[in-house]
Amino acid sequence: MGDPVAEYTSRLQEQEREIRRLSAEIESLKNPQNLSASPHLDGLREENARLKYRLNILKRSLQDERSHCTKYMMNINQQLQEIFGEAIRASCPELDNPPLAVTPNQQAKFGDYQCNSAMAMAQRCIRPLYTEIIISFIYYMLFLSHFFFLSSGFINIHLKRTFVSKLLSNLLVNGVQPPPLASRKKVVVDFSSPNIAKEMHVGHLRSTIIGDSMCRLFEFLGYDVLRLNHVGDWGTQFGMLIAHLQDKFPNYLDVCPPISDLQAFYKESKKRFDEEEDFKRRAYQCVVKLQSKEPDFIKAWNLICDVSRKEFQKVYSCLDIQIIERGESFYQDMMTAVVKEFEEKGLVELDEGRKIVFAPGQSIPLTIVKSDGGYTYDTSDLAALRQRIFDEKADVIIYVTDSGQGTHFQVVFAAAQMIGWYDPQVTRVEHAGFGVVLGEDKKKFKTRSGDTVRLMDLLDEGLKRSMDKLKEKDRDKVLTLEELTKAQTSVAFGCIKYADLSHNRINDYVFSFDKMLDDRGNTAAYLLYAFTRIRSIARLANIDDATLRKAAETTEVLLDHEKEWKLGKCILRFPEILQKILDDLLLHTLCDYLYELATTFTEFYDSCYCVEKDRQTGEVVKVNMWRMLLCEATAAIMAKGFDILGINPVQRM
Repeated sequence: MGDPVAEYTSRLQEQEREIRRLSAEIESLKNPQNLSASPHLDGLREENARLKYRLNILKRSLQDERSHCTKYMMNINQQLQEIFGEAIRASCPELDNPPLAVTPNQQAKFGDYQCNSAMAMAQRCIRPLYTEIIISFIYYMLFLSHFFFLSSGFINIHLKRTFVSKLLSNLLVNGVQPPPLASRKKVVVDFSSPNIAKEMHVGHLRSTIIGDSMCRLFEFLGYDVLRLNHVGDWGTQFGMLIAHLQDKFPNYLDVCPPISDLQAFYKESKKRFDEEEDFKRRAYQCVVKLQSKEPDFIKAWNLICDVSRKEFQKVYSCLDIQIIERGESFYQDMMTAVVKEFEEKGLVELDEGRKIVFAPGQSIPLTIVKSDGGYTYDTSDLAALRQRIFDEKADVIIYVTDSGQGTHFQVVFAAAQMIGWYDPQVTRVEHAGFGVVLGEDKKKFKTRSGDTVRLMDLLDEGLKRSMDKLKEKDRDKVLTLEELTKAQTSVAFGCIKYADLSHNRINDYVFSFDKMLDDRGNTAAYLLYAFTRIRSIARLANIDDATLRKAAETTEVLLDHEKEWKLGKCILRFPEILQKILDDLLLHTLCDYLYELATTFTEFYDSCYCVEKDRQTGEVVKVNMWRMLLCEATAAIMAKGFDILGINPVQRM
């Protein structure tokens, strides 16, 4: 016996093709009276409806079986979109790419989700749709208790409590598992990108934090992620640095030079370059010898780079950043081939000795060769993009830099498409721009003397203020020294990261230690304290992890109280949130969700007793285990959210 689903699907498709043919024939008739003159069409539609009914009963059975077997968290919104998509296509097969809009309902009294597609389709279809969509929806319905549509055209959906309870149990038993990927794609994220011989400053903060969090998201979802640090490690400035190194430490080839302050070393060489003609001439000669890869000059270059790397690593270690350095020097040997490829395809124009490329729709050209024959940042970025597409075979490439570079990347991407390196419908290449960090005076964040704020100074100040905050709460009197140090680090760096990520990256944001360390409102301090409180509930009730694991397998998560129901649904929205961020790369959505989850938990905890104690002795007299499981599910989602944001919570604070 063959596959019944395949058999019915084949018959259904054949019927629908015939219906479309007859519908087109009827539409071509000018006389409206002829529209009802085809009993053949009516018969086909009737048979088609019977086939759909049987087919969807089979589909429902198969889907139900799958939903009980999977260990992954379900993206409910995505499931609803698939169901409504099937229903809409069945209701109006003559439409190509019918509109599909399923969103969470903002008002609980109208249900949990709503489909707004019927109104958008009404003007495009030749017959009324509301009833047909609902009838088709019944066939495809897998887990909904009831639904109804309003005269406005909205179709509102209410989830079954038993269904939500089963999904929560699945989460508790299997952990926070993302929905499986259809295919494991390669993702390259270009972020942080400081310049060699210069210290990392507050301007590098956003790229480093945002880029790391994006990588963590893709990694959690199962993608193959390459984290790249495109450092500025090549160019004219290295000529002046090497010339200054030769003068200041003439024995550098034999003894490692004691350069303790590379920033000061850079300023000294720059001053000489601007003021001393002989030094400038030697600096240019050093550049030529470096580009020719003479061993002594390569060694000098490596010494300078190594000093910078050690300083960069201090920042990366504090912020728990994993990244692979692949600077501009990596792409130097590829630039000649890039220029040649553009020339061979007739895409290069000459402009006062320069070689430039105009991409379609772009008013600004790329300069791929300077008038002196040298290459530019444009050439370097084209070579890097080409290498990531063809050598790394990346499916997704994301550049995390400030918004000021948006136009530059737009032109680079357009040129790459013009020459045929990638199709944007197949390969996602995107610039994830961000605004600048402002001081509390709403001006660019600087020190009191007007200098750029060193990133290590900022992190050290965060540690100091974090400890002050903990001592203000008397945490030093209840925590061991080790616990206090862990809490200090968690709060300091967690608050710095969260303050950045909780703002829409496209906008500028005001840096304020006072606000980020405030344990009220949407801050890391509030969320970390809330998380620690949730984690402590089982400990205070003397319930160990083994008991909770067993309860997860045997105890039904009841959702009878309105606050239990609200919390349960909020927990299960986690996959939807991650999918949204995957689409738009706006991480503040996750921060907003975690804050909503924490406040929803507080409402639940204030209204629903998890542990009941004797008022006189304080002894535990009753544990409402299903509510303890809701606590655990909340904590599990919060912990995974923190991990994606790069925040390391501690058990005690």
